[in-house]
Amino acid sequence: MKKTNIIEYQELPSVEIQDADIVINRVCWGGSVSGIEGTQNAPDAILIDTEQMEYYDEDLEYSPMKYMQVHVADRIDEFDKIKTSFSGRSSDKNQLLISLGGDHSITPQLTLALLKKPATILFLDAHADLRRSYMGDVNSHATPAFQLLKQGHKLLMVGIRSMYETEALRIKEDKNIICYMDRALRSEDIKQELLQRISDLEGDVYLSIDMDVFNPAYVPSVGTPQAGGIDYYFATDILEALFLKSTAKIRGVDMVELIPEESHVSQLFAAKLLQKIISYWGKSQGVEKGEKKGGQMDVEYE
Repeated sequence: MKKTNIIEYQELPSVEIQDADIVINRVCWGGSVSGIEGTQNAPDAILIDTEQMEYYDEDLEYSPMKYMQVHVADRIDEFDKIKTSFSGRSSDKNQLLISLGGDHSITPQLTLALLKKPATILFLDAHADLRRSYMGDVNSHATPAFQLLKQGHKLLMVGIRSMYETEALRIKEDKNIICYMDRALRSEDIKQELLQRISDLEGDVYLSIDMDVFNPAYVPSVGTPQAGGIDYYFATDILEALFLKSTAKIRGVDMVELIPEESHVSQLFAAKLLQKIISYWGKSQGVEKGEKKGGQMDVEYE
């Protein structure tokens, strides 16, 4: 692959947004973090490390970027500009909209812009994020789940293993929340129950992945790491259930709370997960049955 100074996905040319199958947004806002700082640097770091990813998907047995084009959008550096930056976007187009954060406070701003009616939010996180406010901030990275419920959405929460007492009470009492605690997911029966529930999803769905949902052995550098957590292959099982088995319309995806680190292990994990999301979405659209006119066809590589 050739080297470039431009931020790209897998060093592929970024086409005009209207011509793209995949739109990658760089939401570089980390202003509400309460733990380790640096989440605002993750979007570019993840994209830079996608150059380490082979084009071929070893699980789905095709090269998705032979069939799809990508647009990498300009950086968004201010919280107040997140919603307005997406005001002209339409999730009704046959595009996959992926937003790389940034801290988790960006998610409600994204859903305000992209979701025109109540939807199901598939919410992968170590934390419940159901605070009304945190340290005086209603738009904290500790409040996105509360804000999403306030917008009228339903939550399917996965991997939770850290919460405040009032958050635990709301999870038990709110009929719009279904929560699979991380400890419960040690049971194969519970794991399969969750995957079946995801496979049964219908209508509009938005996927939000806080990278601290993963075991810190796999993703060591996040804003507020927690012991426990899911692994990479369970995450791909979730993606398979959502993209290939459900009839849901995916209205957007975000990946948040990563902090780039010197070993690159965390950002390489995120880069691989990003590739898998794109690959599963492409497969769900049957792109591999179409013409090979994707970005990979426009570059020389060995």
